[in-house]
Amino acid sequence: MARNTQGADARREGGAPSAPGPAPLHGLRVIDMSSVLMGPFASQALGDMGADVIKIEAPEGDAVRQIGPARHPGMGPIFLNANRNKRSVVLDLKQPEGAAALKRLLVDADVLMYNVRPQAMARLGLDYESVRAINPRLVYAGVFGFGQDGPYASRPAYDDLIQGAATLPHLMARASGGIPRYVPTAMADRVVGLTAVGAILASVLARQHTGRGDRVDIPMFETMVGFVLGDHLAGLTFEPPLNDGGYARLLSPERRPYRTRDGYICALVYNDKQWAGFLQGIGRSSLLHEDPRFASFASRAQHIDHVYGWLAQVFEQRTTQEWFELLEAADVPCMPMHDLHSVLDDPHLQATGFFETVQHPSEGTLRSMRPAPRWQTAARPEPRPAPALGEHTVQVLQEAGYSAAEVQAMLACRAALAGSVREEGA
Repeated sequence: MARNTQGADARREGGAPSAPGPAPLHGLRVIDMSSVLMGPFASQALGDMGADVIKIEAPEGDAVRQIGPARHPGMGPIFLNANRNKRSVVLDLKQPEGAAALKRLLVDADVLMYNVRPQAMARLGLDYESVRAINPRLVYAGVFGFGQDGPYASRPAYDDLIQGAATLPHLMARASGGIPRYVPTAMADRVVGLTAVGAILASVLARQHTGRGDRVDIPMFETMVGFVLGDHLAGLTFEPPLNDGGYARLLSPERRPYRTRDGYICALVYNDKQWAGFLQGIGRSSLLHEDPRFASFASRAQHIDHVYGWLAQVFEQRTTQEWFELLEAADVPCMPMHDLHSVLDDPHLQATGFFETVQHPSEGTLRSMRPAPRWQTAARPEPRPAPALGEHTVQVLQEAGYSAAEVQAMLACRAALAGSVREEGA
């Protein structure tokens, strides 16, 4: 991958570049064997930054294609929102021709991503040693359930299982006094996916110094335990333990959006300055001196349930709009409590162009979400809509050196499948 130094040179010289440079990951080729959400979410992030992501699908396609309402089979909304900026190639890796085609794609690739268990990769002849013999510069990135040096190494894993093992349902119950439940988003898949992006790019950067690729494992269980316990290990950090663990503020049953006279508001009165401004705004400045539970950051943290309960009663006394005006005047952080409809109309997201209306060649008009990172000098890659199953099989195989006749032979024996993009309304 060529290194873009144009922006850095311009900054050193105190000026601005005359034209945008290439996308940050322009020239990086990723062969993505992953499916469902964790791996595809990671590879989409790489594609959003300009990498050429080639999505390898089995003949039946990625299972997540079937989730949710769709205009056409195989083009569900979760798939559409986790697979933009990719090209879809269908190969039957159980057939010698399909396996050979994948190995040919690996010859000049930079990254191979997969999210099956390593034992399954070995059965396909795609273990790290075999792949390294094909391309010693390849970054071989596995995103799967568990580290391979522990007793869970060969176990399957899904988001729900990892959430449970990483204590999230326990913490949900502890905070609410209710029954254990999972966080209502695929948190483990997405957190581990983002972790994978960083690990992959670190390996690519290391290769610039060593000239060699590497195998990098990104296990879900260890990643999520570290993610959660960074907040909640607490007194268990020490030997002997100082308490039973858990961050009291995050576990307070009163930590929730505040009910107002006509709705809800999200607000956090946190540091001493914010408390002084808040209490002045409601005419209760003396509380800091009258009640020692409110007197300092430490005492408020020690009595967080009482403090949050008191705030809940106070917030019920005014309307949501009145609170926004008061809190903004007092410089106290606050946000609306959106639902799935109102967030689409958030004025900040509208101003930043976060939601975009795009035309998909088969699915028609779609609402798309822009990648959040912005670069000053690097160009945003031309958006590529999520692909139909096998949409790019022929194109990619020809780029790999297969002749038209060889491609047709592979299609005829179903070692590869080629799809087409339907026109809207077809």
